[in-house]
Amino acid sequence: MTVSRRLVNLTLDTLEDLPGRCRGCVFWELDPVAADRAARAGDAELSKEAWASQTLLEWGSCGKLIYVDEAPAGYVLFAPPAYVPRSVAFPTSPVSPDAVLLMAAYVVPDFAGGGLGRMLVQGVARDLTRRGIKAIEAFGRERPAAVADRTAEHGAESPGERRCVVPADFFRSVGFKTVRPHARFPRLRMDLRTALSWKSDVEAALDKLLGSMRPEALLHPALPH
Repeated sequence: MTVSRRLVNLTLDTLEDLPGRCRGCVFWELDPVAADRAARAGDAELSKEAWASQTLLEWGSCGKLIYVDEAPAGYVLFAPPAYVPRSVAFPTSPVSPDAVLLMAAYVVPDFAGGGLGRMLVQGVARDLTRRGIKAIEAFGRERPAAVADRTAEHGAESPGERRCVVPADFFRSVGFKTVRPHARFPRLRMDLRTALSWKSDVEAALDKLLGSMRPEALLHPALPH
């Protein structure tokens, strides 16, 4: 049986297909005080929708989702740091002026281990290269074991940091390099000007993706849930 995989841009319609815990999370989209306020007021989903609407209108595509057999299986969000208030709260900020920030990346556990995270990042790389962006940067989270002996110095991780900051090892595994080390939150970078192999990798991955899709999946995309 052929498994179909479909990579699409984030829109206000596909926003509804984000995992529940992510649909109502504004860790990246608001500054820490405003995010707390939105969570307490129950306005987080509306705030996320407002952020997506503004970013799409003013800047353009800011996320991608991947579907496996029409089921939402993962997503990434990205935007210039000016649209990401949380970015200035990290000890390794600011993001370089020539880079877009990859904020969130998540694969539904049932689909983990199938290379979907890499495919999502490759899709972002292709999109941004076409738009003339020079680099992607991200704040990674070091593994707890690597920072356990530094907890007293830096303080315990917040729940948002554990859920919403992608492990640095993932970024390294898909081609990012550390540009500003830190015990807990290093800043990593993928330079799209010199990572020429990425262009061919992206093309090959997307050709393979399209080749694996059933004709009916191309003709009848999934409707929003």
